[in-house]
Amino acid sequence: MTPPASPETGAPAVSVRPDPGPRLTVLSKRSEFLKAAAARRAGVPALGLQGRDRGDGDPAIRVGFTCSKKVGNAVARNRAKRRLREIARAILPDEGRPGWDYVLIGRRDETAGRDFVALQDDLRRALARVHG
Repeated sequence: MTPPASPETGAPAVSVRPDPGPRLTVLSKRSEFLKAAAARRAGVPALGLQGRDRGDGDPAIRVGFTCSKKVGNAVARNRAKRRLREIARAILPDEGRPGWDYVLIGRRDETAGRDFVALQDDLRRALARVHG
C-alpha cells in the first residue's frame, strides 16, 4: 500500500514524527533489579524509585516495575504495575537520563488509588531526588 500523494507535488506524502528521545527497555533479570536496589533511592507518597547510572555507554533508559504482595492480591498488583508502566512511558523519555536503570516500586493503596496527575508529579519529584 502506498501513501496518498501530496496535492502540491504529486509525490507521496511522508509524515515526520518528532524524535522520541532515548529508547525505553524493560529490566527482566533479577541481577539487574539487584544492582538498581544497591544504588540511589527516593520515596514519594505513591511509589518508590531506585535508580543507577550504568556507565556502559548504552543510551537506552532501562526500567523495571515491582509490587510486593503487601500491595494486595494479583489484581491489585497488576493494576498498580499498569499505572507505573504508563507514567514511566510518559515521564522517563523526557526526564530520565540516558544510560540509567530505574525500578519503580508500587505502594499499597497509594499507587492504584492516587490521581494520575499526582502520580506523574510524584515520579518527577523522585527522579529529581535520585539525580540530585
